[in-house]
Amino acid sequence: MAIDDLIDAHDVAALLGLSHHNTVSVYQHRYRDMPQPAVDLGKGRVKLWLRPEIERWRVELEKGGRTRRRQRAAR
Repeated sequence: MAIDDLIDAHDVAALLGLSHHNTVSVYQHRYRDMPQPAVDLGKGRVKLWLRPEIERWRVELEKGGRTRRRQRAAR
């Protein structure tokens, strides 16, 4: 495991196009095939995922049509 590949919930949210990092925990419950954190220090503490696993999973979500496009802000 390369240290540079570890990302937190903020980075996971950015890769998945989520508007808030708290949504990552919702995704963990909604999508059982979501990669598990490589580092999980327990409830309320840091979780770190491997970037390549999240990137591969994002591609699978997109292929399966399981993503929502971010809505543009009204002008």
